[in-house]
Amino acid sequence: MASPAYELARCPVCNGADSREIAGADDIRDEVEALWAFHTRRLREDTPAERLTDRVAFSQAPPLRLVQCTRCETIYRNPRERDFEVTDAYADETPTLETLQALHDTQRATFDGQISRLTEVAGRRGHGLEVGSYAAAFLDAARVHGWQFEGLDVNESANEFARSLGFTVTSGDLTTFRTTRPFDAVAIWNCFDQLPDPRAAARAAYALLKPGGVLAIRVPNGAFYAAVRRRLDGPAGPVARALLAHNNLLGFPYRHGFTVRSMTLLLEDTGFDVIRTHGDALVPIADEWTRGWAAAEERMIKTGMKALAAFDTDGAPWFEVYAKSRERPHG
Repeated sequence: MASPAYELARCPVCNGADSREIAGADDIRDEVEALWAFHTRRLREDTPAERLTDRVAFSQAPPLRLVQCTRCETIYRNPRERDFEVTDAYADETPTLETLQALHDTQRATFDGQISRLTEVAGRRGHGLEVGSYAAAFLDAARVHGWQFEGLDVNESANEFARSLGFTVTSGDLTTFRTTRPFDAVAIWNCFDQLPDPRAAARAAYALLKPGGVLAIRVPNGAFYAAVRRRLDGPAGPVARALLAHNNLLGFPYRHGFTVRSMTLLLEDTGFDVIRTHGDALVPIADEWTRGWAAAEERMIKTGMKALAAFDTDGAPWFEVYAKSRERPHG
């Protein structure tokens, strides 16, 4: 596959051009090397290459450079890959059935919390759309909890897997998806930070929702990454690397890193009122290829981080936002 072409970028939230560098090319390379060393120690030597997905192998290449908007503090790639290349990277993946099943199994339990919070904000169960449904773990949780969710994903291999589990899934992206039946909820748990144009995505979600419908989004916290990565070269370096690595933030394999403030600004500007935020850590990734002590380490660290995140969403490595769409203007 040809190397991606890049373009200069502005802030995806406020369109500001003023920014400060968070990590340059050498910094990112060092983080990626540290990530490989971190997981090499924690995985069995016979771990299949395909099971490195979402540990050290990600759909997008590492950023060339990361900057933080001086106005709203969103972190983003500058320069960045062109929009169509981002979509193509995800659409062209061919995960194995075993990989998808493993992701489904390791993520399934965590989505009980998401669907419970979504139901509390919505006030009732209903009909929903998950954007980036991939391994269908959330679709399964939603079905068990009485929702009727369907999926939307650009990756046909993942969609075939989800359909084999009995789910309705459409192949495509959010900005071109159309329906004749508005949804009670749209959930974007796994890919809002990777979408080429977050503002266009929020507007598209608004158009798909009933008035008062809920948009639920989960994203990596750019403020957490920026604060912790500053400690990588100091005495707290080993702890900082572990915190970032356990949350898939080392090397920052994402297009955008939002903050609670910047996500609120984006959603309020596209027709939503933020109702609730929830701090969290990355979903579990340990599986049968993870050494026993490493799996225990992950459980301990993430349990502690989840407890702290419950009291400090701004300082959590990941966070969720639940927002309701406003009434449509008449005329």
